[in-house]
Amino acid sequence: LEVHDSGSNIIASNDDWHDSAQASQIQQSGLAPSDSREAAILITLAPGNYTAVVSGYGNSGGNGLVEVYEMDSNTTRLVNISTRGRVGTASEPMIGGLIAQGGSKKIIIRALGPSLGTGVNAITGALADPVLELRDGSGNLIAMNDDWGNSSQVGEILSSTIPPVNPLESAIVATVGAGNYTAIVRGADGASGVALVEVFDLDP
Repeated sequence: LEVHDSGSNIIASNDDWHDSAQASQIQQSGLAPSDSREAAILITLAPGNYTAVVSGYGNSGGNGLVEVYEMDSNTTRLVNISTRGRVGTASEPMIGGLIAQGGSKKIIIRALGPSLGTGVNAITGALADPVLELRDGSGNLIAMNDDWGNSSQVGEILSSTIPPVNPLESAIVATVGAGNYTAIVRGADGASGVALVEVFDLDP
């Protein structure tokens, strides 16, 4: 696990959390990974954009889970989190999770694909047409969208000031109560490719 700043500089890294100089702090957080081979970093960040990069030891491959927990209770807050990964066939979606605490919270979730294949940082193999689902902690479907411009929420999505740039991309605006939620991204017609799932906090 590596943490990069907005200039792509590595500001922290870890392999095997139990061998870290932060091991006792990680243990005391109550969020220590259950396997000693898993990685964890406890870090204080200034306002800005950061990236957590996960790779396999020795360039090995496989599925992994990257998590971010906000530890402070002061006025600083996490306003956006996004994950880029590969969406497989219909039975191999990309899944993003979020936990809401306290009262209700208004969020927008976006699933991007085709826009990742354009511009100076274009990637190859971007998902052509992402489909987005929002589910609660019991797996119940709260909302689904394919092509945000055709959504009944198009006005709310535009009002958020962060609509997806491509009409084939998806977005959902929702007000959620305290609890666990998952954002599930699949390709239309079972297609595969690289996608980005994002959650933005719309509350002031």
